[in-house]
Amino acid sequence: MTDPRVPRLLEAMRSVGTGLEPDATLERICRTAAELAGARYAALRVLDEEGGGGVSASVTYSVPDGVPDGSPPAHPPTRSFVRAPVRVQGEAFGTLYLAGKRGGGEFSTSDLRMVRVLAAEAGIAIGNARLYEAARRRERWIDGSVAVTTALLSGGDTDDALTVVAEQARRLAEAAAGVVLLPADEGLEIVAVDSDDPEAGKALGVVVPRASPVVERLLAGEAVYVGDAAGDPRMREVNAALARPYGPGMLLPLWSGGRVLGALAIPRAPGARPFTGAERALAARFASQAALALMVAEAQRDREQLAVYEDRDRIARDLHDLVIQRLFATGMTLESVQRGSAVPAVRDGVAKAVEELDTTIQEVRTAVFALQQGPGEAPAGLGTRVLREINMAAVPLGFKPSYRFVGPVDAAVGELTGKNLVAALREALSNAFRHARARRIEVVVDATARLADGTEGVRLTVADDGVGVPEGGRRSGLRNLARRAESLGGSSRLEPGLGAGGAGTTVVWEAPL
Repeated sequence: MTDPRVPRLLEAMRSVGTGLEPDATLERICRTAAELAGARYAALRVLDEEGGGGVSASVTYSVPDGVPDGSPPAHPPTRSFVRAPVRVQGEAFGTLYLAGKRGGGEFSTSDLRMVRVLAAEAGIAIGNARLYEAARRRERWIDGSVAVTTALLSGGDTDDALTVVAEQARRLAEAAAGVVLLPADEGLEIVAVDSDDPEAGKALGVVVPRASPVVERLLAGEAVYVGDAAGDPRMREVNAALARPYGPGMLLPLWSGGRVLGALAIPRAPGARPFTGAERALAARFASQAALALMVAEAQRDREQLAVYEDRDRIARDLHDLVIQRLFATGMTLESVQRGSAVPAVRDGVAKAVEELDTTIQEVRTAVFALQQGPGEAPAGLGTRVLREINMAAVPLGFKPSYRFVGPVDAAVGELTGKNLVAALREALSNAFRHARARRIEVVVDATARLADGTEGVRLTVADDGVGVPEGGRRSGLRNLARRAESLGGSSRLEPGLGAGGAGTTVVWEAPL
């Protein structure tokens, strides 16, 4: 004889299969099972997805006059009690419990069959709900990755972009905090924090030491998953850096192109559930996407910076090849006018104008050096600066002076002494061009020289084969050389040059190291 409740069973199966929200589906299964079997109480225990045998959730239902809501007791208070396993795609999902047959008595075999049929249908409905929830979760993580990529590639402030990474990671993982750490000399430095805790911002700038086990693994490109941070020694340094305890967490390397660009920490509150395998996989992909976006943003900034440097080099070349040459030519014209004038006032005025031009040329050269050096670079070594002066002097001279370095020029000569030595070299080369009409110039920088008093020093020698220092000519440049040397405790002098019979001039400038 057909059970008169079959139509109700079919209707119940249809009801269970409607809707795709996981929590609502579980509640509907409990209510439908209780109504169909005439039970006062129904419960569905959901197994831990990680397969550890634990219970991740319990959903209960009771009729208004039934037993109160609560976890299903280990020993039901009534004699009538049935249970049926719920399987999702062949795997155990949980157990459906019914207790307290309304009207008294025991659950019948027919009740048990209907509950089992309903449990099978529930497995299908739960499977669909799980697929739907997984798709929604993946979509959220993808949207979060897009937001991070957009923020990092927008060309805005890097700190703001890293804060977006922390915000999205925290929101998507339903965590208590999102933390971005970047490599520092001592370990990993906290550079962005997103949390409801107003005190969390104090962690910015704190460094988790490199010796920490978790930092060692992150810098090696390994992810760290913590089930209970309170009892896990790997999280002690992280919790200490954040100045508060956290519960289960994920620590993921920002790894791309064989490089660890940083790390992402996503801890939950104490006592919260651990992250599931699916959540770990999604978070790992999010971290990989964020790392790739970081690398692309870094490459983009490098390209922009390179474009700026190329433009600066072009400006420096124009200043060097055009402006300085014109200033030199103007200076030579004025000196010709000075020599041809019989009026003392005119000669003095022209001489003053020539000195102003010399000063302007030095200032333009300084600007050229600044343009050729990046803003974040350390000052170039002394050897490099000497070569720059020689190369720049080659244009007006029409040939490149020869040069030689003796001893550890860059390491031995201090910054102040080196700065004055370069200025002395510039003055000596300028004099050789404007007055000496030299065809050969030799420059020597000796960092192993012994000064007249026996102390260690650096000696600059600029020798030419020109006409020498003319009698009655201006000597302001030579006085500048002497003043620079004397201010450092050194000296400056003139010696015979490279020409036949000592023709020409050799400028010797020296100062203590």
